[in-house]
Amino acid sequence: MASVDRPTYGGQAVLEGVLIRGQRHAAIAVRRPDGTMALKCEPLSSVYTGGLRKVPVIRGILVLAETLTLGMRALTYSANVAAEAEGEEIGKGAMALTFAFSMVFAIGLFFMVPLLASTAVEGPLGSDLLANLVEGIIRLGVFLAYIYLIGRMDQIARVFMYHGAEHMTVHAQEAGQPLDIESVRRYPTAHPRCGTAFLLTVVVVSIAVFTFVGRHPLWWLFTSRIVLVPLVAAISYEAIRFSGFHSDNPIVRVLFAPSLWLQALTTRQPEDGQIEVAIAAMEHAIAADEGA
Repeated sequence: MASVDRPTYGGQAVLEGVLIRGQRHAAIAVRRPDGTMALKCEPLSSVYTGGLRKVPVIRGILVLAETLTLGMRALTYSANVAAEAEGEEIGKGAMALTFAFSMVFAIGLFFMVPLLASTAVEGPLGSDLLANLVEGIIRLGVFLAYIYLIGRMDQIARVFMYHGAEHMTVHAQEAGQPLDIESVRRYPTAHPRCGTAFLLTVVVVSIAVFTFVGRHPLWWLFTSRIVLVPLVAAISYEAIRFSGFHSDNPIVRVLFAPSLWLQALTTRQPEDGQIEVAIAAMEHAIAADEGA
């Protein structure tokens, strides 16, 4: 469990790198093709660090927006670091288009496909309540299958190794341990405040929320799945935040154990070089916060 006196840090894995989100700065470290390391740090927008960040539910929506924004910029940076060896650069427009396509794909796969598949149990064959429950179960199945399948891709497997390095480094920082390979190696690759845990919680919370939402008329059936996503994300964030700060509570550990189990699919034991990258990002973020 994170110390109440120690600032909370989190992060994301990107292509051959790690992003660490600090208190007022975000730092990213990426391994270049030649083995050297690229480092970048930028201040966080006051929109994400101001008073609204402390307001329950609202802060969950802000975190979602910030995570998507930081993630896109970090992914663009890491992709450009990799492209340096080829003398190329990936433009912001291309990354924005890729991001937009990814969002449309995600909404279609995780929301529209389960919704359409569950229509078979509507009306004479069942009820709205049953259809919503079936929709949620299908969404969970699609999510788990997607995570499993992408993890079999070599490049994604390496991202999952960086994901594990990021978690281990965050554990060490929270415990007040030295940020070196030996210390970081002592910690697990799973972390209760993981983005994977958040996504699984979103799926579970969506089952509860959508179960009590009507399925008629048709326009509302589709619109509700999009309009209510921020609310679902906000509730999910509060649950993940609570579990992160009460991970020693046996009841909390039981309730959120599935999210830790799922991280067996989204994290891998990292190489020493990958841990070095995660440590560099963490130290860069801490130094920037302390110097602010």
